[in-house]
Amino acid sequence: MRNTSIILLGLLAACGGAGSPGSASPSSDVISLIREDEIKSDLYTLAGDHFLGREAGTLDELKASAWLAEKARQAGLEPAGDDGTYFQWWPLHRVRLASTSTVSVGSTDLTYQKDVLVFSLRTAMVDAPIVMAGDGRAESIAGLDLEGKAVVVRMSAPTATLAPNVSLRPTRYAMANIGERVAGLAAKKPAAIVFVSDAVADSGWDFLANIKGTYGLDYVDRIFGMPAPVPTLWVHQNMLSTLGAPGQRLKATLIVERFTYPSVNVVAKVRGTDPALSSEYVLFSAHQDHDGIKAPIAGDSIWNGADDNGSVSVGILAIGRAWAKHPARRSALFVWHGAEEKGLLGSRYYVAHPVIPLSSIVAVLNADMIGSNSPDSAGLLGVQPPHLNSPELAEMAIRANESVGKFVLDTLWDRPSHPEGWYFRSDHVPYAQAGVPSVYFSSLPHPLYHTPKDDPEHINYSKLTRMARWMSATGWAAANAGQRVKLLPGFKLER
Repeated sequence: MRNTSIILLGLLAACGGAGSPGSASPSSDVISLIREDEIKSDLYTLAGDHFLGREAGTLDELKASAWLAEKARQAGLEPAGDDGTYFQWWPLHRVRLASTSTVSVGSTDLTYQKDVLVFSLRTAMVDAPIVMAGDGRAESIAGLDLEGKAVVVRMSAPTATLAPNVSLRPTRYAMANIGERVAGLAAKKPAAIVFVSDAVADSGWDFLANIKGTYGLDYVDRIFGMPAPVPTLWVHQNMLSTLGAPGQRLKATLIVERFTYPSVNVVAKVRGTDPALSSEYVLFSAHQDHDGIKAPIAGDSIWNGADDNGSVSVGILAIGRAWAKHPARRSALFVWHGAEEKGLLGSRYYVAHPVIPLSSIVAVLNADMIGSNSPDSAGLLGVQPPHLNSPELAEMAIRANESVGKFVLDTLWDRPSHPEGWYFRSDHVPYAQAGVPSVYFSSLPHPLYHTPKDDPEHINYSKLTRMARWMSATGWAAANAGQRVKLLPGFKLER
């Protein structure tokens, strides 16, 4: 953590940032209307057990979306979705392994999710002799005939390099094991690949076992976006001796099911006061979904996502409530995206099917998790190359922090070298890829992130309110500037 405002402003000036990017001092009336008590009350409802974790594609997500729309209506926000409503509906496609699928090793039947995970979501029949292939790296399989066989590979420390002081958590460790070896193994045309955990990978099993298939705007036949050209399975380390017994065969009947569910973006607006500028919009962005019901941890099976991302959902609701009473010159658009947790799907759909032209959106202010960690620190992403796509908007956000947020800014998470790739994991990304000036606010991950303990009682409401006010102040500067903020010429993300 370090206070980097001066350094960042110098960088922005070098990138062509405006010296005076509009008023960064918002109306005190607007700031005072963003109230901690209302934010807290809203979050206890949205992230309470009533909505059962708001998983995308479920009735719980739809109920939460209806609640947000009603709160937006009560706040005085106009509907801006389809057909005069607050809703933009879209189809969410899911692929999963059917419960009728079977996997066995010799006479031992394996239970899906408990004993075995399957990464290649495609229908397949396997009946093949097992061959052991060490750690599965090139030197281990160079002399082996794997064609038509079920090849067993032991996980070991992956070769992926990380920045200093950043740990390779068990789920990332397991995925790196599979990701860096599956292509070389598949090239030898096995009937199937079976990865066997080591102790580290096994400790990440429960989290990955809760993944319920793949979701997309189209059908996706591989989990975690990982190519799996042949049936690819993962079993616990205690299966190694069974797999290595003489004469063993792997038998698997993998049956894939496909479904389409409704998902939804909630869209509302506040009209601007300047006739010449009111057709332009500052977009405040959140996602309202979370993980739903999963395997219980310490007796709790509802993953409520109070910080991720109930905190921002109620935060931009509070901003909307304030702006409805004190509109800016430009209009404000508020979008609660669906299915972010399934792969930024709601924002990807919105960018492909905007309810207002993308060219009329002058800035996207997105946030994800704004109510945890140190009370005086925060992350601001999209302000360092190659993520910087509007020096003017970034400067507005930094100056608004100096006047309103007063957070020490953590610059590490915006760097392209950061192994978490945090910049790419929230809903501003599709907008930035489409050439819309964008910044991303976050108080960054914490120990309760993606656990059933991310509940309203663990939120720092004072910090959440300051973060919302900081977002509002940034939006106020962009909405009242004489000229719209500009996209950095030649902007291109690294991936």
